[in-house]
Formats: sequence, structure tokens, C-alpha cells
Amino acid sequence: MLRIATLSLVFICFFVMPAVAAEEAFDRFLTSFDYDTRADMKTDSKRLIKLLVEKKAVLVDIRFPEETRAWRMGFGLFIPLNELPKRYQELPKDKIIVTACPHKDRSALAMAYLRTKGYNARYLTDGLTGLAENLRGDAAADFMEELGLLPAGKQ
Repeated sequence: MLRIATLSLVFICFFVMPAVAAEEAFDRFLTSFDYDTRADMKTDSKRLIKLLVEKKAVLVDIRFPEETRAWRMGFGLFIPLNELPKRYQELPKDKIIVTACPHKDRSALAMAYLRTKGYNARYLTDGLTGLAENLRGDAAADFMEELGLLPAGKQ
């Protein structure tokens, strides 16, 4: 009998309570949602580039591993969406977290999840395809140099 009670308590502590806490966090996010929140949860590539150069933001690519093996940015973090619940604590709390995928469907989910965890998260409205479009040719070289990922004058 004691073993059943212990197993029940373990089940409640590890499965039920976290689910209830997550649901409550999402409820708080939704009930406080307004026009300011809507505006604050988005950023476009041009703004992201500025935030990255100023070291105010971190880009998180949340695509599947197969997609990133095909192509990826040479900066930012890679945490697939389905790994985010186990890995979100790798993200800094003192920066804006910008989630990104090719378009914006998965990144919007990741942004909402991170906001329930207390992060200042946004999603990239024009997606990684828009970011790639903004980082072509000299713009890419200048950007990587500003991030310190390319030696000065090595364009």
C-alpha cells in the first residue's frame, strides 16, 4: 500500500504538477494578451540584425535537424522545437530570444512557450528565408564582421 502511495505521489509531482503549472502559465499569458503584447512578440530580420549586432538578442533556430543539415546560419543557437522543453534553460534570461524557422509557424509556438517560462521572446516574422535575403553579399560579410565571426577587412 505504501508503495502505491509513493508511486502516486511521484506521478503527481513529476507529471501532473508540471502540466498544471504550464497550463496556468499559458492561461496567464493569454489573459494578459493585448495589442502591446502582440506588437512586442514579433521582430523582423532588419530589427533582429540590429539587436544581434548590439548583443541584445539571441537567435534560436528551432527547425528539425534534417533542415539544419541542409542549410543553417553561421550564428545563433540551434534547439529543435521538440527539444525546447528540455533545453530552454540553455537560453539567457538577460537577452531577447528570437525564435526562427523558415516561415513563422513553429517559431510562433516556440515564442509563446518561452514567454510562459519568463523569457522576453519574439518570433521572426519574415522567417529564416527573410533573414537570408537580408544577409546577402556585402551585407553578410559586414554583419559577420560586426558579430566578430569574421576578421575585420576579410571580405
